[in-house]
Amino acid sequence: MATVAIPPSSARKDTILSRRYIEGQIAEGKHVIIFDGRVLKVDAWINFHPGGDKSIKHMVGRDATDEINALHSKEARQRMLSYQVGRIQGPWLNFLPPIHGGKFRPYTEEPCLTDEESSGLETSAPPSPIFDAVDGKTGACRRKTSAATDTSVSTPVNEKAESKPFFLDARTQEEIDFDTAKYPSLDMKNQEFIKRKYRELDQKIRAEGLYQCNYFSYFVECCRYALFVTLSYILLQWGWYASSAFFLGCFWHQLVFTAHDAGHMGITHNFHVDSVIGMVIADYLGGLSLGWWKRSHNVHHIVTNEPEHDPDIEHMPFFAVSHRFFNSLRSTYYDRVMKFDAASRVLLRYQNYLYYPILMLARFNLYRLSWEYLLLGQAPKKGPAWWHRWFEFAGQVFFWYWFGYGVLYCTIPDWSSRFTFIMVSHIVTSPLHLQITLSHFAMSTADMGVRESFPQKMLRTTMDVDCPTWLDFVHGGLQFQAIHHLYPRLPRHNLRRAQKLVLEFCKDTGIPYAIFTFYDGNKEVLGKLGDVAKQLRLLEECRKSCAEQGVLLDQH
Repeated sequence: MATVAIPPSSARKDTILSRRYIEGQIAEGKHVIIFDGRVLKVDAWINFHPGGDKSIKHMVGRDATDEINALHSKEARQRMLSYQVGRIQGPWLNFLPPIHGGKFRPYTEEPCLTDEESSGLETSAPPSPIFDAVDGKTGACRRKTSAATDTSVSTPVNEKAESKPFFLDARTQEEIDFDTAKYPSLDMKNQEFIKRKYRELDQKIRAEGLYQCNYFSYFVECCRYALFVTLSYILLQWGWYASSAFFLGCFWHQLVFTAHDAGHMGITHNFHVDSVIGMVIADYLGGLSLGWWKRSHNVHHIVTNEPEHDPDIEHMPFFAVSHRFFNSLRSTYYDRVMKFDAASRVLLRYQNYLYYPILMLARFNLYRLSWEYLLLGQAPKKGPAWWHRWFEFAGQVFFWYWFGYGVLYCTIPDWSSRFTFIMVSHIVTSPLHLQITLSHFAMSTADMGVRESFPQKMLRTTMDVDCPTWLDFVHGGLQFQAIHHLYPRLPRHNLRRAQKLVLEFCKDTGIPYAIFTFYDGNKEVLGKLGDVAKQLRLLEECRKSCAEQGVLLDQH
């Protein structure tokens, strides 16, 4: 009997895997991603990932090199190599991940195309109800080629697309055409050039020592925190409840910036140390879950401004930053349909007027999301973050003891004063929510396909806010969101210094760098919300007219 030599583990890891084989692995439900020319199968790790499983699922079938480098430490990247199962040759053409609706052929199935033909495919993608013509005989879609999408796969239609007025389809195409003209071409050569320049930029930032945390800046921050909390305590004892609440709100507002840094491992760069710092600040002092924020925020950094996937722009029925929300999209993050219901039809018509009032109450929604995360068991149960949930539970009990019982119940004598204290302290934190939405709400939500590089996508969907240096403490570094999205682990006190290098990168690559003053940025956001509200009013008028004339809406 002939014996079969089994190559050693190291040799198997260096085996060149074909695109067709990798597609077959994904078709079997495997979580396969590409990192620095290596093929990683991370099924054994996904339940241990401290950032949750969603961020990994969005990278399946894609070259995640830049996303992984941006969001993970050198030690974490080194540990990932233990999941290597092979290598690829040459640039990788991304698949559309299954969580996005990508369809994959089993490796054992007789392929419709030869391996040579399939190697040129961009993605295994579901049909688009907007841009794909349906063949009435075969039930297959013939996808049109554009700058954003390019594939010749025929995919069966599994579900009937929800019908909608033709002008919404035209609006979607208009947004894609606008971004196609404004931003660099999505051809592989150009995007590979952008990736190379982006990695060179990272080396320049490291050479200038910008990844080194400025701890003196945190000393100054701690002095500011101590001032606010001391003033709040003294005024509380004097019975000046509204004034005390104001400074407590300032304390919470400032603390969030440091919790944000800790969540990105931007303080000590040690996972456990920064996690404890972040949880003490967020849970014990602020009543918010750092774990919930990290789970949500990691996804936001990968699928920025994608209506179906980015939780940071999914605020139905209060806000819609795109007309695509009118189609009752299914959120892959919340795993539910964001219904375009009667409440949405009323609130979204006036969303540009309700923008500031709703943001004033946003902190109350964060309490809800935090408890939902902890009570529903969304926190990691295995891996290095298994204990975080219990540490956060203790933090929540501690917070509501000192704030709810110690301050509100024991110190403030009557319910009217308690209500005033709660509202003032929470409304004072609203500039934080304004800052977060300001950098994204006005930016593109167009789907440019899987060919777009990570740095181009971040700069296309994020804008910076220009302000004088002396106001940096008010914005907390969040005014440099575009730079932060390019390099999330860059300490925020160094973001202003990194801006010059990013501007040079944008000039070299031809990617527009969006930056507005605080005033103009607010105008952009209100204009975007007003434009979507106008589209909704037009949609309602169209439906009303069709109903009166007895015409079905989907009959174009």
